[in-house]
Amino acid sequence: MEKTKGKPEIRHSLLWECDLETFNWDKSYKIVNERVIQRGDLKDWQEMNHFYTREKILETVDWSKQLEQRDKDFTRQFLTSDLLYVA
Repeated sequence: MEKTKGKPEIRHSLLWECDLETFNWDKSYKIVNERVIQRGDLKDWQEMNHFYTREKILETVDWSKQLEQRDKDFTRQFLTSDLLYVA
């Protein structure tokens, strides 16, 4: 099931090298998810979770060679916790 269309309100500094005017948020979900997992704050995480399905986020976790194991483990735990919905 797809989620919100358009673009998420993720800090542009996380994707500093990308032209966000032409950036394809749907096709580039793996790089977005990696960056949020590595460097995102709570708002970025909430936007990522709102925009992409949990399955796509976990697919990125399984696929990524850039993420450290601790980041992968944290993501799996955090996505199932209530902390994602705080504030």
